Amino acid sequence: MGMVGGGRGAFIGAVHRMAAALDGEIELVCGAFSSNPEKSRLSGEDLCLDPKRIYGSYKEMIQKEKRLPENKRMDFVAIVTPNHMHYPPAKMALENGFHVVCDKPLCFTMKEALALEKLVEETGLLFALTHNYTGYPMVKQARAMVKNGDIGEIRKIVVEYPQGWLTNKVEDTGYKQAEWRTDPTKSGIAGAMGDIGTHAENLAEYITGLKISEMCADISTFVPGRLLDDDGNVLLHFEGGAKGILHASQISAGEENDLNIRIYGTKAGLKWSQMEPNSLIVKWLDKPTEVIRTGVGKLYPAATAHTRIPGGHPEGYLEAFANIYRNFAICLRARLDGKQADAVYHDYPTVRDGVRGMKFIEKVIASGKSKAKWVSM
Repeated sequence: MGMVGGGRGAFIGAVHRMAAALDGEIELVCGAFSSNPEKSRLSGEDLCLDPKRIYGSYKEMIQKEKRLPENKRMDFVAIVTPNHMHYPPAKMALENGFHVVCDKPLCFTMKEALALEKLVEETGLLFALTHNYTGYPMVKQARAMVKNGDIGEIRKIVVEYPQGWLTNKVEDTGYKQAEWRTDPTKSGIAGAMGDIGTHAENLAEYITGLKISEMCADISTFVPGRLLDDDGNVLLHFEGGAKGILHASQISAGEENDLNIRIYGTKAGLKWSQMEPNSLIVKWLDKPTEVIRTGVGKLYPAATAHTRIPGGHPEGYLEAFANIYRNFAICLRARLDGKQADAVYHDYPTVRDGVRGMKFIEKVIASGKSKAKWVSM
C-alpha cells in the first residue's frame, strides 16, 4: 500500500494504517503524507519507511512507483486527505494502473464522482470507499436478515448520527479537524451532511438494500459565522414505498458518535447502535424481543465471516474498519493471482456507493435551499 495524506497530526490517516495492518494482509511501503515535502519526509521516517519511497507529492509517488518492477511497486493507493484532494490522486492512480482505497465522501463535486465512476469502469480496477460502519458483524447480520425476509416487507427506516463536537466554533481555535470540515473550499457544499450524513445514508441503503428516491430536508447552521451546515433533518422516500427519517447533527451537545438505525418491517423491527455495536436488537411482532450478539450462536455467514474473536470480547471501530481493508486485500490478492475471491469478501463499499453519497450531498443541500422541498434522488 502507498498512502496519500495522513502525515503527522492527522487522525484518519493513522486509523487507516491501523486498520490496514490488523490482519497482516497489507504492508505500507511508500507514501506522500503531506503537501509539505518536509512534513511528508518526517512522517515517513516516523513510520520507518525506506527514505527512497517517501515522496514529496502524490504525483511523484505514482510516477516513481510505476517505474519500479511490478513485484516491487505498490499494489494500491490509500487516499486519506481532506475531501477536496480525493479526486486528483484517485484519478492519477487509476490512470496509471493502481487500485484505490479512498476515504469518504468520494470527492469534492458530483462531476468528479461521475468521472471516477467512469474511470473505474473503463480500467476495471478495484476501488473501495471506507464507509467503515458497514464492516460491523451485526450490521452484516441485519443486512442478511432483511435480505432473507426475516423481518418482512420494510415500511419505515429511522437513521441518526448525532455528534456534539462542533457545538461551539472550535474551528477558530486551531483545531485542524474542525478547520477543514467547516471550510467549503476543502469540504465542499456540505458540512455535517457531507461528513456524517453520508454515513447515515450509506448505512440505511446498505442494510435495507433500498435506494432513497426522494427527500425533503431542513438544513441548518446554528453556530454564528460558520460557513457550512452543522445540523439537518431529512424526510425520506425509498424505492418500493418505504419511508424514513434521517437526522445528522454536529451540534447535539454531549453526543459522541451515536450512529444508530431502526428498521421496521411487517414481521419485526431491527435496532443497531454504533455505541453498542456487538448487539442487534430484534423486536418481533408476535414474540419476545431478541438480542443477537456478535460471535454468539448461529449467525448468517456474512456476520460470521466478519467476526474476529469469541463472543463477549468487544469488537469495535478499528475492527469494522479493518474488515473493509481485509476484504479489499483478499479480492486484490485473488485478482493478482488470477483467481476469484469468495463472494463473502466482495462485501465492501465501492465507487458506486461513493456516487450515491455524493448524490445525497447534492440533493440534500438542494432540498434544504428549495421552497418546494421535495427533490428526487
